[in-house]
Amino acid sequence: MDQRGRRNRWGLVVLIALLVLVVGRLVVVQGISGSAYASAAEQDRLRDYTIAALRGQVLDRDGNPLAYTVDASRVVADPTVVEDPRRTALALTTLLGLPVPELTEKLSREGRYVVLATQVSPETSDAIEELALAGIVLEDDPVRLYPAGAVGGQVVGFVGREGAGLAGIERTFEEQLSGTDGQRIVEVGSGGHPIPSGIDESTPATDGHDVTLTLDQDLQFVTDQRLGEACSDGATTQASAVVLDARTGEVVAMGSCPGYDPGAYSTTDPDLLGNPVVSDVFEPGSIMKAVTLAAAVEEGRATPDRVMSVNGHIQAGDRVVTDAHDHAPVDWTVTGILAKSSNVGTIMLAREVGDATLEKYLRAFGVGETTGVELPGESRGILEDSDDWTASRAANVPIGQGVSVTTLQMASIYQTLANGGVRVEPRIVKSVTGPGGRVTPTPEPESTRVVSQATADSLAYMLEAVVGPGGTAPLAQVEGFRVAGKTGTAQRANPETGSYAGGGYITTFVGFAPADDPQYVVAVDLERPTSSAEGGQVAAPVFADIMRAALTGKGVVPSGTARPDFDLTG
Repeated sequence: MDQRGRRNRWGLVVLIALLVLVVGRLVVVQGISGSAYASAAEQDRLRDYTIAALRGQVLDRDGNPLAYTVDASRVVADPTVVEDPRRTALALTTLLGLPVPELTEKLSREGRYVVLATQVSPETSDAIEELALAGIVLEDDPVRLYPAGAVGGQVVGFVGREGAGLAGIERTFEEQLSGTDGQRIVEVGSGGHPIPSGIDESTPATDGHDVTLTLDQDLQFVTDQRLGEACSDGATTQASAVVLDARTGEVVAMGSCPGYDPGAYSTTDPDLLGNPVVSDVFEPGSIMKAVTLAAAVEEGRATPDRVMSVNGHIQAGDRVVTDAHDHAPVDWTVTGILAKSSNVGTIMLAREVGDATLEKYLRAFGVGETTGVELPGESRGILEDSDDWTASRAANVPIGQGVSVTTLQMASIYQTLANGGVRVEPRIVKSVTGPGGRVTPTPEPESTRVVSQATADSLAYMLEAVVGPGGTAPLAQVEGFRVAGKTGTAQRANPETGSYAGGGYITTFVGFAPADDPQYVVAVDLERPTSSAEGGQVAAPVFADIMRAALTGKGVVPSGTARPDFDLTG
């Protein structure tokens, strides 16, 4: 065989070998591994999308929405599938309100996931879907809305960009409000769009529960508005108020100034994104005298008409405590001591009660303990054990210095007196409603008898004298209604010096009405670093305006009896 024949034969052998190899490979691919390759190809076409659960609503007591969620979409791109970045950008620029160069740059990036726009309306999403642009996909991206704005904002709180509650009720009830996301698995074509006859399997989302609060949106609006006015007087840097139902302990309104709009939390000073009514503590001043006198009456040490000779000053360890103005000895009834807000007379009664017994009553009224309200960040306040009181501290505590409370604790003390001596833990959530409509009321709050009905009646009588002729708070009167309450003016610690020097005052007023049939308790405190005005001058008028709105707004019948004549002197 010549050389040419041998080359042809070897070429034929090689060709046959290659043919056998190719055929064998085809047998493996199509016969043995065909299903595996088909499955892999199918898996590559599958996309897994989250079906977002709609977050539950936050409602006021009458069902008015304070927070709710609406459907929206996130527009994302897979640049590896986008056929023409600039042409796609031109198609989207008007719908998304983004310039063509910016969109073109995003659509030309490396990687397979680029966010083009967030929280796009359903109308815009529908328009984008109609374009059927290769590589453009829509994902659920719901929007949380707060229709009342800053009204009740500190109570409602807000959710972060990832949709989790970060403050207020949104945080406390995150588990109930958030719901459970669903899932959709869909087979897509080369453009990233679902194949009509392909796989499309879904597990539906379970929407969140609705949370109904005890707040009254109308009264909340009035409260926030009045606090805003107080903060605009040039001297008040912070103002807080809370309104409680005198019988149930329900929070009907709660707010502080400055407040914030939950819908704009990201542009708000982070220092304002709390709720001072439950988190900030202060020395309450003379409003604490009601606790001291309640202890004295309950322990049989005092009656409203007991007469005492009260000097203008009293020694307390290495300090001398005076009344607002030093004076010669004067005969006052216990009612007069409270109406005139006498430091000396209150300290005299506290010494008859004893430090340990006074501490027992303070704690029974809720001082030094959280109230249990359904809000995050609540402070316990500050109350040292009586065993650790110095002689000067033992004189300060009965008159509201050397002890710190929150605005809510302050209101809870007076709710106890307004409710015949029974303290009801404050609550701000009325019920939780599931997606199926099942309503679950919140558990009944704990009730504790702190003092007897007779003692509470005596305190109501004496507190009404505070607002009457000769008392410290005539500006707290509400026309047509008998009012009982107490002023407070306490030195404010100066954060710059760590002492009281130059710190100004915290002025307060807490009371209830009608005094003869209590319906509401209102507590107000104003932080005034540069002012020496007293609670009866600046806090009492704020109280009166809020209480008037509470009483008239709910159609409370005016007092049916006249205010008593009070004997303040012996």
